[in-house]
Amino acid sequence: MRQLHATGGAGLGEGGTAMSAPGSPVSAHLSRQRGALAMGLVLVLLICAGAWLLWPSQPVAVPALNPTARLDDTATIERGRYLAVLGNCQTCHTERGGAAFAGGRGIGTPFGTVYSSNLTPDGTGLKDWNADDFWRALHHGQSRDGRLLNPAFPYTNTTHVTRSDSDALFAFFRSLAPVEASVPGNDLGRYLGSQAALKAWRALYFRPADAVQTAPVDELQRGAYLVNGLAHCSACHVPRNALGGSSNMLSLAGGLMSAQGWYAPSLLDPADGGVQEREVADIVALFQTGRSGAQIVTGPMAEVVQHSTQHWRPDDLQAMAVHLKALPVTRSRVQATTEARSDKALTQGAKIYEQQCAQCHGAQGQGVRGNDGAWAYPALAGNSTVLQGVPANLVQAVLYGGFGPSTAGHPRPFGMPPFVLDLNGQDIADLLTYVRSAWGNDAPAVSVLDVQQLRNTAGK
Repeated sequence: MRQLHATGGAGLGEGGTAMSAPGSPVSAHLSRQRGALAMGLVLVLLICAGAWLLWPSQPVAVPALNPTARLDDTATIERGRYLAVLGNCQTCHTERGGAAFAGGRGIGTPFGTVYSSNLTPDGTGLKDWNADDFWRALHHGQSRDGRLLNPAFPYTNTTHVTRSDSDALFAFFRSLAPVEASVPGNDLGRYLGSQAALKAWRALYFRPADAVQTAPVDELQRGAYLVNGLAHCSACHVPRNALGGSSNMLSLAGGLMSAQGWYAPSLLDPADGGVQEREVADIVALFQTGRSGAQIVTGPMAEVVQHSTQHWRPDDLQAMAVHLKALPVTRSRVQATTEARSDKALTQGAKIYEQQCAQCHGAQGQGVRGNDGAWAYPALAGNSTVLQGVPANLVQAVLYGGFGPSTAGHPRPFGMPPFVLDLNGQDIADLLTYVRSAWGNDAPAVSVLDVQQLRNTAGK
């Protein structure tokens, strides 16, 4: 009290509370104290956050395998083989020209290259793993030693796989012939590939699903289980932010696969990639044969059909089609502005189309049918890929060409030749601007910058 009065800056208010005048030395002292306290709290929080990020992750405890489960019987192994087909595991876990499931394939991401792991029961693969370890990887995104896995392995989807399906998958991988194949370390840089970075990413975007023992048998629920789980459709079709995450990692609203240069269209918009307005039989045919009506799958989706969906059981194809057809509709197309299309671009684009494209796709973009009556070269008039707000798939097709998948229902698909050496960026921009505005089409113009941004991407 004496000290307060001595400063002349404080007295006693009602009830005996010490009061200090604004701007007085005591008030300034209290403000400094509060500022120092706040800074101290921030520092403590930063230290705690840093310690949490740098502290090694321990393996999450998982329920032990059901003691009555058999992982060596033929039926379980065969079910696991089919589940691996549903998940298209071989495509990512097989290096081109390498042994099946031996890993080592480089998977491009916006942050660098991730190399897939060896799934054979070799010492460089799953030899020392058990079914609980494998479940931990699928459900929690953790290796057997607690190391956090990179989300290029889609554990945001496989966390929805049931324990019984996980065990059957492990039984199949354990039945394979061991292949010694050391996988390169991920090329993500010192910091982005660190466990601390993965821990932060998971805190923002990953929550393990509630464990379920058996998969649903209801058709609609079975379709959702396949799409959200093993088929991991959202791994491509989710819109991602700068950190490679999304507030809803199961979203199918479409996104640019920036490392590959392809666009995975929105499955919520029938004008983009959604199938809500199509018949279930047509949807099944698209996944089973790679074509349905005027639609032909290309790019990364052709690989999915080639190695996975054409081999699905009819009931699972039907369930997936029913689920995709029942998805809520959300319109997303970017509307065109006619003013953005210059007369010069349209004139030059029309000339290039006549010289390079009309023979296969028709003078009026009407397409050409094969001897079987099905589309050999798809119509471009009204084509949903042509009309997409994001022109990435068109640019990739013109630059690098490609084939649809070879399937039992369509064993000899026609191909698209590459024009990367024949047409420059301006030519391609003019051509696609013309195609997207001709024959009733109405989509935004394509710029030279659009072409340049996609020209040197990894996936060709």
